[in-house]
Amino acid sequence: MKNIYIIFLLMAVSTSTLTAQNFKTKTADEFYERLQYNDAIDEYHRLVKRGDESTYVLERLANSYYNINDTKNAEIFYKRVVKRLDADPESVYNYAQVLKANGKFSEYNKYMKEYAKLRPQDSRAIAFMQDPNYLPRIADEKNQKFEAVNLEEINTRYSEFGGTVVDNELYFSSSRNILRKNYDLNDEPFLDLYKATIENDVVKNAKLLNDEINTRFHESSVAITPDGTRMYFDRNDYFNGKYKKSEQGINELNIFYAEKVNGEWGNIQSAPFNSKEFSSSHPAISPDGKTLYFSSDRPGGMGNADLYKVAINEDGTFGEPENLGEGINTEGREVFPFVDANGTLYFSSDAHLGLGGLDVFSAPAKGNGFGEVKNLGLGINSSSDDFAFSFNPETEEGYVSSNRAGGKGSDDIYKIKKIESCDLPINVLVVDASTNEPISDARIDLYDNRENKLKSQNTDADGNSEVLVVCDQDHVVQVFKEGYESNAETVAGFNEGEENITIALRPIDDIVEGNIVKLNTIYFDFDRHNIKPQAAFELDKLVELMKKNENMVIKVEGHTDNRGSAAYNLNLSDRRAKSTVQYVISKGISKDRISGEGFGESRPAVDCGGNCTNDEHQQNRRSEFIIQKR
Repeated sequence: MKNIYIIFLLMAVSTSTLTAQNFKTKTADEFYERLQYNDAIDEYHRLVKRGDESTYVLERLANSYYNINDTKNAEIFYKRVVKRLDADPESVYNYAQVLKANGKFSEYNKYMKEYAKLRPQDSRAIAFMQDPNYLPRIADEKNQKFEAVNLEEINTRYSEFGGTVVDNELYFSSSRNILRKNYDLNDEPFLDLYKATIENDVVKNAKLLNDEINTRFHESSVAITPDGTRMYFDRNDYFNGKYKKSEQGINELNIFYAEKVNGEWGNIQSAPFNSKEFSSSHPAISPDGKTLYFSSDRPGGMGNADLYKVAINEDGTFGEPENLGEGINTEGREVFPFVDANGTLYFSSDAHLGLGGLDVFSAPAKGNGFGEVKNLGLGINSSSDDFAFSFNPETEEGYVSSNRAGGKGSDDIYKIKKIESCDLPINVLVVDASTNEPISDARIDLYDNRENKLKSQNTDADGNSEVLVVCDQDHVVQVFKEGYESNAETVAGFNEGEENITIALRPIDDIVEGNIVKLNTIYFDFDRHNIKPQAAFELDKLVELMKKNENMVIKVEGHTDNRGSAAYNLNLSDRRAKSTVQYVISKGISKDRISGEGFGESRPAVDCGGNCTNDEHQQNRRSEFIIQKR
């Protein structure tokens, strides 16, 4: 899921200029403008079913999926939009980004070039055209400089992010406080600030900061001065009991600061550069404590959110905010700044050249500003959102937050450590399962154990391919060949020698048993309907089968576990079935040949009643594929 605080920051951008297209779209537009994207998706889908396939509706539908990080469905609808003459160029850019997030690097390159033609002066287009083949370089594990480990002791199923360390205490934000009212956008409680203790390299015992800091609205992003006496943080524009909105009816983010009094944070003040008309957020302090950095969408900036700095005077007052300039800022979003002890600036951006979503970048101190911006690469970054980075250059350790696959919640905090590179080969032989003959020109895709695609390459004439991987990390090797059922093997991490594996591919018709297409179970995360990379791998087998058998018609049946009401589960399973159908259609299968229907919890694979284990719940969250016509 998209980080909830990132989405909240988008509010000023997403709603200030939007108006309903017509009376028919009014309900959908109202949901969209309130950032209730899931409800907007349902309404825009209803419009499409009624025959409204205007660019406006399809673009809004694609944007809604994009904003909740459902890149699979976003791709489906952006694909329909970008071919139209009245498409917004920003939709072409967004389409390129979801293609990248979905591992389709060559298509990403194609549409970034299209975007560059439409907006040749855009800094994102200029940067791409200067280095159009950057992705394989930063996605190559050989260049990985950091490893990331989930802080399982403090992460929950809710959102956690941040990583400010002072005196062996870690300050962070979380939406775990179920005593708070839920935030409409993601149905999680509003964010609060916490601190946890660090003992023997273990982060534990998370506790809420006091009620003077935490309110019923969002608090986040702690920065503490070097002398430990002042703490900066951001919050909804709520101060001294007053909740303010802009002229557009938006409650913006503002920066506040507190003083330490008798060991407790209090005497809260609002920064003088705040405004109810724009946001200021994500504060960070320079090593000498004399400069405050932050992100803002205030007028006069370069993009949707820029990085700024403001002087902190000796008496605690402030100078005037200054934009960090075009070397750092872009037409996109620059957020979550951090400056380490060496003066290096780190920040997240969705516009500098990255792996997907928000990536973390660095820029060394240079004179009164900063030098060349560089992507920190794998480990720190993934195909998802990576942000709230902090780093201690002395210990070469720090923290990053991410909604990458494999986490415990919508956002998790990871501890990061700089590593020495180590690369070893996996020798892959691909053969026909029936004849044992080698298969040439089979495509090999390499994934890490968090479902991030790392590279693709093909087998040679003898069915062989050597894949270099990072030591001591598990990997998944997936193999594809037209006319065959795709197959995969997990290779456990190793730190010496080489690994030799043989992957056998069965002819594609072998996955048919009676009137059923036998795929490995298509699993869904709890309460989600988006197609995950492993699900896409299985569905590609169905696509290949249907391409070979041009008269075959398939019905997808969706099922859920029994958590939630029967009505909710019926609706969820139907969305999952429809999402599965949309994926198959996106691969070139006619919409007349595949349909989907949800059955909710009424047909469990494991009838475990009210005593289901997590594994049994997952088995019940599945899709089944029925052949209706051959």
